[in-house]
Amino acid sequence: MIRFILPLILTLATALPLRAEVEIQEVKTPGGLNAWLVEEHSIPFTALEIWFRGGSSLDREGKRGAINLMTATLEEGAGDMDALAFTRAKEMLATSFSYDVNDDTLSVSARFLTENRDKAVALLRESLINPRFDQDAIDRVRGQVVSIIRSDEKNPNDMAGRAFETQAFGDHPYGSDPNGTIDSVTALTRDDILAAHADTMTRDRIYIGAVGDITPEELSALLDDLLGDLPETGAAMPEDIEPALTGGVTVIPYDTPQSVALFGHSGVERTSDDFFPAFILNTILGGGGFESRLMKEVREKRGLTYGVYSFLVDKDHTDLWMGQVQSANDRVAEAIEVIQDQWADISENGVTEEELIAAKKYLTGAYPLRFDGNGPIANIITGMQIQGMPLDYPATRNDRINAVTLDQINDVARRYLRPDDLRFVVVGQPEGLTSTN
Repeated sequence: MIRFILPLILTLATALPLRAEVEIQEVKTPGGLNAWLVEEHSIPFTALEIWFRGGSSLDREGKRGAINLMTATLEEGAGDMDALAFTRAKEMLATSFSYDVNDDTLSVSARFLTENRDKAVALLRESLINPRFDQDAIDRVRGQVVSIIRSDEKNPNDMAGRAFETQAFGDHPYGSDPNGTIDSVTALTRDDILAAHADTMTRDRIYIGAVGDITPEELSALLDDLLGDLPETGAAMPEDIEPALTGGVTVIPYDTPQSVALFGHSGVERTSDDFFPAFILNTILGGGGFESRLMKEVREKRGLTYGVYSFLVDKDHTDLWMGQVQSANDRVAEAIEVIQDQWADISENGVTEEELIAAKKYLTGAYPLRFDGNGPIANIITGMQIQGMPLDYPATRNDRINAVTLDQINDVARRYLRPDDLRFVVVGQPEGLTSTN
């Protein structure tokens, strides 16, 4: 019977109608926790997101990969349950837990039916407060991580990403792989895993979003029970850093018929008044699919690639404006030249009113599609908190988009798009390209 219940909970996670106008309530618990809640009682199901600011950037010196390994081991047993018993307990309750970590955030996602809520939360609490970190589980997960690292060492996209980050951030945590290296992960001990848990999963850095069949009073009591016994404070956050990127090309030789190129320079802070104009500008430049400048110029007009994209990267301690393209070895140099030309053209001449209207239509029309169920909405409202957005952001976001003028867009283009500062990291055997600077 369990095999039918588990697909049911995944279906419920995406069963709500599409909507961008959500009523968010702020919940403050007696224990001092804050959460955002969207009540939805039509389905007996709740999605809960718990995010801890800091993520893998809090790895201690010489312990790269410890937080990633710890996060991956959280569900490998808790309390008096080993890994198998913990998995069986989740299955019996038809609940879903997932644990993930990136540069800035460690996230815990839970999905549970109302009838099993108390037992599901009690089980989740054990994994957060009393993870076992058995040595055999650590070794098993370590083996999986090492396998991922070995695979990434042969993946051109990952190779380009690591080289770009190293050039941009050097010894800062952003400058190395959160997975760690084979040597660093192999050397990690159980004590390192315990330290990683104590450094990251603490009350002073929690952001919580809940969507579903639960009232503010029920959520308040649930959260104090679930998180009340976590340590109060964790490790200090890393320093802010400016990307140390200079214009030019870095070629990493690799035997592959197509070259992968990752490129970028410094970006725009999410809290800046320039962010929304930059966000729309990026849609026009390379973030708007087949209607973007880069896609038209590099793919449609010249057939140099199947896809080319640009994107804003907003990290807690730095910001980047980046892009990616993949092209045949004998054509990637031309693709890079076209990208630089388009970057320069928009920086100097701006975009047109027609492009701005099309970008606004694309962005405002696509936004409601993100609100396609309890789980996605819980992710959105938790992300809103960690980025410092107001409660009414879903209702006002499209108005903010529509309020941006052409003059604002082109002013941001002149000040932020710097073609001479673009650093291209190319993995492959590109013809006509050599490393510079």
